[in-house]
Amino acid sequence: MIKFSYLSKGTLLRIDDIAENMNWHIMGKIESLFDKYNIKPVMGVIPNNKDPELLKFPREENFWNRVKAWQKKGWEISMHGYSHEYDLDTGKKDFFKMGGKSEFFGKSLQVQMNKVQDGLKIFNNKEILVRSFFSPNHTYDRNTFLALKKCGINIVIDGYGIGPYKEDQLTFVPQLFYRLLALPFSYQTTQLHINSWNEKDYLYFENYISKNQKKIITFDQILKKKSENFMVNIINKIIKIFLISLRSLKN
Repeated sequence: MIKFSYLSKGTLLRIDDIAENMNWHIMGKIESLFDKYNIKPVMGVIPNNKDPELLKFPREENFWNRVKAWQKKGWEISMHGYSHEYDLDTGKKDFFKMGGKSEFFGKSLQVQMNKVQDGLKIFNNKEILVRSFFSPNHTYDRNTFLALKKCGINIVIDGYGIGPYKEDQLTFVPQLFYRLLALPFSYQTTQLHINSWNEKDYLYFENYISKNQKKIITFDQILKKKSENFMVNIINKIIKIFLISLRSLKN
């Protein structure tokens, strides 16, 4: 059952694991809900899905036309990895100390560049503009970020902080929690995994959207909240230290 708490100053909705094979019954209901309230989410699209768990879902034959239609409505289409296949375990040595298996971590710069380039080719062939990226399982290393920059992607929808920030020529849009548990003075991205939802989950979400839709912001709106303020940077570092420490206690 999905759970939500109070909203931050502004919340961006990020839907993960968008692919040809997914929970299209729930996705259709969510699309109608977003259209009703003029909500423009981030859609994390897997360009070449090979994830065996996702492949169990029904396939949408008109998938890429649907993605193009979303972009025309102002929804942000973000690259969510390349094939969504996990292999190497990070041992919590990944950039954000998330741990778990990864599609990108530990691979050479060239291998990671190839994945990003191949993904971009698919989007380009479908005439879909992509300017942002987030890795499956939140796992990155330095080569991931370098590969993204070399391929022309400069926005990563992950990170620690109370709003977008710049680091090493990249803009990071933080996604801190698996639930909508945001600080009341922050701008956050909320991660939604709708492929596991049932009707009860959807109805809960529908009620939440109807009550809070005015505080849900777009990708372009959250990018404008970028701050180099000294106090913001200090708070970001405190949050990073706290969450890394908290996650290290889980293992």
